[in-house]
Amino acid sequence: MEYLPVEVIGNILSRLGAARDVVIASSTCQKWREAWRNHLHTLTFNSNDWPVYHELTRSRLEIIVTQTIFQTNGLHCLSIIMDDVDEFSAAPVIAWLMYTRETLRQLHYNVRTTPNINILEKCGRQKLEVLALAHNTITGVEPSYQKFPCLRSLSLSYVSISALDLSLFLTACPKVEVLSLVSIDIVMSDPQAMMELTSNSLKDIYVEAISLDKIILEADSLEKLHLKDCTLEVFELVSKGSLRLLKIDDVSVIHLDIGESTENLETVDVSNFTIMWSKFHHMIAISSKLKRLRLWGVVFDDEDEAVDIETISACFPQLSHLSLSYELRETSLHYGSQDSFQLENVVVLELGWTVISDLFSHWVAGLLERCPNLKKLVIYGVVSETKTHEECHTLANFTTFIVRLMKKHLHVDVQFEFE
Repeated sequence: MEYLPVEVIGNILSRLGAARDVVIASSTCQKWREAWRNHLHTLTFNSNDWPVYHELTRSRLEIIVTQTIFQTNGLHCLSIIMDDVDEFSAAPVIAWLMYTRETLRQLHYNVRTTPNINILEKCGRQKLEVLALAHNTITGVEPSYQKFPCLRSLSLSYVSISALDLSLFLTACPKVEVLSLVSIDIVMSDPQAMMELTSNSLKDIYVEAISLDKIILEADSLEKLHLKDCTLEVFELVSKGSLRLLKIDDVSVIHLDIGESTENLETVDVSNFTIMWSKFHHMIAISSKLKRLRLWGVVFDDEDEAVDIETISACFPQLSHLSLSYELRETSLHYGSQDSFQLENVVVLELGWTVISDLFSHWVAGLLERCPNLKKLVIYGVVSETKTHEECHTLANFTTFIVRLMKKHLHVDVQFEFE
C-alpha cells in the first residue's frame, strides 16, 4: 500500500463514499490524508449510514459536515441526504455549495433549510451533469440566468414548484436526457391543473405520484416513458417516433395519447390499469419491432373484451417475451382455428391469475401450443390464506393438469411464483 500513488488512494477513498468511512480511512497516514485533501472525488453524508447522525445537535452536525467538506479540494460528486434530520441553517449549506460548485459534476441534495435557499442560483452556470433535489421549494426560475449547460440528469422528489417554473427549469437545461419527477407539489395559479413540458434533448422520463388535469409533453427524442401511481385526466405525448419503452403502472387516466410515436416501440409494460383493449391495441399496432409485451392486472372497460392473441401474433412478429394476467372469461379462450397463428419468437411466457379457475388451465395449454420455440414458462398465482374445499380442489386439479401438460413440453423450463 505504501507504494500506491496518491491519485489511486484518492480513487479508493472515493469508492467508499460515506463521509465517516472516508475520514477513518484517511487517518491511516500522511499519504492518505493528502489523498483525501487533493484527490477525493466523491463524498456522501447520508443520515441512514451512521445512527450517531440522529443523536447530534443541528449545530454539531453542521460543523462536522463543514469541516469534512472544507478539507477537500476538487469534489466531483457530493451527496447530502439528511431528510430525516432536523432542518439546517441556510448559511452553512450555502457555504458548502459555494465551496464545491466549480468542480462538482453531481449533486444529490436532500436538506431542509431555514430559511429555504435558492439551489438553482447557487449551482447554475456551472459544470453539473447530475442534479437530484428533494424536499425543497423552487420559485422564480430565470432560464436566462440560471442555466445548467452541462446537466444531463435531473431528479425532483417532494419538491414544491409551479408548472411554469418547472417548464422554465427544463428550458434552462438544454442537454438534459433523463428527467425524474416523484411526488412533486405542482403549485397552480390557473384553475385547470395543467403542465406543459418541452425538451428537444430528453430521452427518458419517469413520473410518479402526480395528480393533474392535463400533462402535455413535447419531446422529439424521447425513448423511455414511465408513468406510475398517477391520476390524470389527459396525458399527451408529442414526439417523432423515437419511443422504445412505454411503461404504465397503476395509473388512472381518462385520455392517453402518445400520438404516432409508437412505430419503434420495443417494450410495452402495462400493469394495474383499466384499458379499452381495442383502443389501446390501435395505439401500439404499428409497433412491428415490439419484443416485450406485458399486460398485468389489467381491467377491461368492456366486459366482453379480451386480449386478442391472434392479432398480437400478426402485429408483433418479433415478440420474444409475453406476460399476461387479467380476469379470465370464456371469451378469452377463443384463439381461432388450431393452426391459424403461431407466436414463433416467444421464448419467455409469463401467465398469472388473481382468482384460480379451470379456465386458466385451458388458457395456459392453448398458449403453449402456439409458442413452438418457448424456453421458459413462469406461472404467477395468488393463493388465499383461507382456502375453501373448492379452492383446494381447483388448485389440485390445476397442478395435476400442469404436470401432464409439461410432459408434452419437456424442453420448457417451468417456474411457479405464488403469493
